[in-house]
Formats: sequence, structure tokens, C-alpha cells
Amino acid sequence: MADTRSITPFLMFQNGSAEEAMNFYVELFDGATVFVDRYGQETPEMDGKIRLATFAIANHQVNIIDSSVQHQFDFTPSMSLFIRVGSAEEFDHLWEGLASGGQALMPKGDYGFGTFGWVNDRYGVSWQLNVEAAASAN
Repeated sequence: MADTRSITPFLMFQNGSAEEAMNFYVELFDGATVFVDRYGQETPEMDGKIRLATFAIANHQVNIIDSSVQHQFDFTPSMSLFIRVGSAEEFDHLWEGLASGGQALMPKGDYGFGTFGWVNDRYGVSWQLNVEAAASAN
């Protein structure tokens, strides 16, 4: 029997900014919106917000929602999205976009395994960026 299991990152927003974040990620990473389902009039306070959407970046799909329930938790850097890029230029482009309005947790630099940086973006999502040492030298 074929193994059909998969792991998909799932980002939950509590402040109604899921669509804004998704559009930001799709533009920054040259990705694509795959699917969008919105809340309707049956949930008036959420009407038009993202019930579930899927977008693709770096050949991986990510699910995103606006939660209709307020929770006592939010994003944390202990769970991050790790992106290995192919060039210093791509690293710089992504770093500048993600760090704009965000917070550097580990400033970009050489930590012994190539250029690396860890940042919480303006939405609170944590990203680790890495250019392998061989690609960093180019």
C-alpha cells in the first residue's frame, strides 16, 4: 500500500491577517496561491476572512487560516520554517523582506555553516534562512 501521509505547515492567524500574510509570502518567495476558501455570512464576524487557504513556496504547500476562535497562544520561534537558498543574493532578498517590520532573532552572519539568519516576520512567523558555505562563497 502506498504511503499517502504528508506534513504541511499550517499557520493560524488570530487577527484577521492571514490573507495579507499569504499574499506577502507568495510575492516574496515567487510562490503561488493554490486554494482559497472564505468564511461567509454564516459567520458574520469573519465574513470574507480566510477559512482555509493553501499557497506554495519553495516547492512546498503551506496552509493558512484566520481562526474564528481566540486562543491563548500564538506563533513562537520554537517552531520555525527553515529555508535553504542557493545564493547570497536570494538570501539578502528574503532576509530584507522578512525582517522588514519583524525582529531578528539571530542576525544574518556566518555561524560556521554558511550564511544564516533567524527572524520573526511582521506577522510573528519564525523563519530560518541558510546559504550553504559553498554557495555563500559564490
